[in-house]
Amino acid sequence: MNRRDAEAADQGHSQIPGTDPSATAQPTPAALHAAGLAHLHAGRQLEAQLCCQEALAIDPAHADSLQLMGLIALQAQQYDHAVEWLSRAIRQEPKPESLSALGFTLKQAGRREEALAVFDKAVQLRPDDAELWKQLGGALAALDRRDEALAVYQHVLKLDPHHFEAAHASALLLQEMQRFGDALVYFDMCVEWLPDNVATLLSRARILRALDRYEDCLADYRRLHALAPDDATICNNIGNALLALDRCEEGLAWFDRALELAPDHVEVLNNKGIALCRLHRLDEAIGVYARASRLDPNDGRSAWQLAHLHLQTGDYARGWAEREARWMAADFAPDYPKLPPEKKWLGNEDVRGRTILICSDEGFGDTLEFARYVPLLAARGADIALMVQPALCPLLAGLPGVSRCIPFGTTDLPPFDLHCPIMSLPLAFGTMLDTIPPAGYLPPLPPARVQVWAKRLGMHDRLRVGLVWSGNPKQGNDRNRSMPLATLAPLLDLDATFISLQKDVRPDDRALLETRDEIIDLTSGIADFVDTAALIENLDLVITVCTSVAHLAGTLGRPTWVMLPYVGDWRWLTERSDSPWYPAVRLFRQDSTYDYASVVARVRTELIAAIAAFRSRPARPAGLC
Repeated sequence: MNRRDAEAADQGHSQIPGTDPSATAQPTPAALHAAGLAHLHAGRQLEAQLCCQEALAIDPAHADSLQLMGLIALQAQQYDHAVEWLSRAIRQEPKPESLSALGFTLKQAGRREEALAVFDKAVQLRPDDAELWKQLGGALAALDRRDEALAVYQHVLKLDPHHFEAAHASALLLQEMQRFGDALVYFDMCVEWLPDNVATLLSRARILRALDRYEDCLADYRRLHALAPDDATICNNIGNALLALDRCEEGLAWFDRALELAPDHVEVLNNKGIALCRLHRLDEAIGVYARASRLDPNDGRSAWQLAHLHLQTGDYARGWAEREARWMAADFAPDYPKLPPEKKWLGNEDVRGRTILICSDEGFGDTLEFARYVPLLAARGADIALMVQPALCPLLAGLPGVSRCIPFGTTDLPPFDLHCPIMSLPLAFGTMLDTIPPAGYLPPLPPARVQVWAKRLGMHDRLRVGLVWSGNPKQGNDRNRSMPLATLAPLLDLDATFISLQKDVRPDDRALLETRDEIIDLTSGIADFVDTAALIENLDLVITVCTSVAHLAGTLGRPTWVMLPYVGDWRWLTERSDSPWYPAVRLFRQDSTYDYASVVARVRTELIAAIAAFRSRPARPAGLC
């Protein structure tokens, strides 16, 4: 069927100018191309193709028709054909439009390097075309050449200062590069130009949250809610922003609103559980997490949080077993070695005469707390290969039964019969509150290391107090558990010797630490946990937030005061001022104000009493702890 027959059969369609079937003169390739382009825009690909074929029958080198054939193939996702047609068009006439289409086709086909070369040629032909430069930026971004892509997008904005897509792409690239402040500048531009663009507002709200600008983040989410009042995800995001502002009751109301819109939304249920935990409504939180876990049994987060609640409320029988759900969470322990599941030991096999590989699966403090089970395994006759964080190897290598202590991350593992994550040992031993193994399991510290620190500290004529005020900033609850050094200032005027045990001091704290003569900072001499332990052995008291130092000092049996947020970690249980895991530990908890100032005030009162008790003891010579 020729072009005229196709048009005659296409009754009801508008007549394309220049293609009157009654005309006797042969149509030109240009007219046929124009007709084909109109057909393509109207969604009539077959008619468009017929027009191009007739044009190319007249002039096989007609560049515009070759290009249109490429566009027709591209629209049909026939990328190889599209590349062939567009390449032929460019050989006849290298127009920027043809190059742009070819570059887009190659990019869609996954041929990214070739696409980049084509876009680069296009901008050379038309260097003032902002759209072509934008496409070049997209090709660079697709190749993960972010810095170059960003430079290109910024050039687009020089050519067209109000180019929304270039500004938005710049913001997204900067967000990926974690340059959140710079990203915000471009998101602000985008919101100014398109105030009701939902995607941009969502992106800016995420940036504001990453910058800890929670009030501004909340404002954007409220604006989004006005645009989409029935969107459960936006209601959920408002609730999360309110939680970040410690406005938990308000956040809970928004989670409930989200659940009215989407009753089985597991993420919202998990967030509601967080709000209830932070309000200490633990029984309700248990019910919410249980429901979320039933709705999605493959999402380990709900079951994991449920396990923590059971452990926090002392239900160890359920808590340890449920905590195995952590392995279903996609982001849990990504670097944990791939070990055969059939060899996993959870207490149901005799270990006598067998080698068992024990691996750390969470943080330093977790490893220190649960390494107490290693001597119990040795007492059952097991030979133990222990894989822990490299900094802990010198401290734990001498545990009874440990024949090899391997730095975590080692790929060349020794032969073993069984394996067990260190955080699964309480389950394997069936631990209950009244059967927690004692804390004093560490081998004796090298006396020379202890004496080195004794000499550095000098005369022991005042109470020696070790201080830790912040933990790993990447820990999920660090914003609540850590505090600025300035918060401890009310302690520093007391008649005691304060020693910093704080590694990785944050910039603001570093500036203050350097101006406070009351705190001795010897941490530059701490090489590993053996050094930290040896220094602690020379102290009378450790005051710390919930970090690995709390576990180390508690394991050593040194008097340790742990300052806890209102929502403390599950291992500290609820409402207790002592710990069944560490007899030497006292707990100082925030109240519902989420304020550490009141905690420090109580610590100060107790510290005054401890100083008075120390003064009543006989003085000890230098060099003795």
